[in-house]
Amino acid sequence: MITIKTLIFNGSPRKNGDTAFLIKNLTAQLQGECKIINAYTANISPCIDCRKCWNEYGCIIKDEMQEVYSYLEICDNVIIASPIYFSELTGKLLDITSRLQMYFSANRFLNIKPKLKEKKGAVILAGGGTGSPQKAYETAACLLHYMNVQTIHPLICCHNTDNIPAEKDTQILYEIHKAAAFFNSTGL
Repeated sequence: MITIKTLIFNGSPRKNGDTAFLIKNLTAQLQGECKIINAYTANISPCIDCRKCWNEYGCIIKDEMQEVYSYLEICDNVIIASPIYFSELTGKLLDITSRLQMYFSANRFLNIKPKLKEKKGAVILAGGGTGSPQKAYETAACLLHYMNVQTIHPLICCHNTDNIPAEKDTQILYEIHKAAAFFNSTGL
């Protein structure tokens, strides 16, 4: 039996906030195993632009990101979940995902295609402010591209959390259910 593997980047600092609720709701419906990287607690440094990856495949920084790189090689799904801060993903999440520079450099400078399994992906955003989720979505979609995501599920955005928390938003819960079905199905 094949086990579906899902990697989730959680960009929220709140353990019981809307983003965490949406992740928990989704993972309860997903088949297989899930690995969650919590941006605010993971021991992962941001890219330091040392440019070592311009000349040699890999990252010079040895921290928990090495485990993420290994999981990215074999996982079937990648999800980026984040609150929206000033119309963007959270800073800590951007710090962690800056380490995907290694994949960009492999393609651009080394003419190497990283050994990453083709994947499905999704972006889950939560926010209550007046800004648009579009910029955050575009950033997340770009990041998913460098993780070899071939098919991205339509944006899941709970953008009225100041008035309706995610747990009471029936539409967003339906969208999470549809995303689970997307990830549980075989093929891209």
